[in-house]
Amino acid sequence: MAAHQLTLSVPATPTAVAFVRHQAVEAIQGWQVDLDDEVVHTAELVISELVTNAVRYAGEGQVSLEVQLLAAVLRVEVRDSSPVLPRPGLPDEHSENGRGLFLVAALADRYAAEPTPTGKRCWAEIALPVRPATKTTVSLPLQRS
Repeated sequence: MAAHQLTLSVPATPTAVAFVRHQAVEAIQGWQVDLDDEVVHTAELVISELVTNAVRYAGEGQVSLEVQLLAAVLRVEVRDSSPVLPRPGLPDEHSENGRGLFLVAALADRYAAEPTPTGKRCWAEIALPVRPATKTTVSLPLQRS
């Protein structure tokens, strides 16, 4: 499978989340690759959560998104200028936020947050379902007794 990629950079504003999510889903669907609706929906949620966290905690500056379709995974990577690495945890039941990385951990097959020279990178990988290459039909002659 050929690699497909989308890269976006937007100001760290609340309106950026919906814009980035929409652009990413549109690009993924435009790659003309047979992806499950579940994979696309999972990617949409992961993108939304990672970009929301970046916007909320990065302060001013840019937030960058990169989505790559590789052989067996869809990789989502978000970069921002804050050096503070997020820590997943369970929020209080009355909290209005704090569930983003918990959701990413539940939805993605792998995820991490890593420092970079200019801030941090948070990424998640969604494994693509394995589909049989071809359908095989076996027909056997009926035996009469």
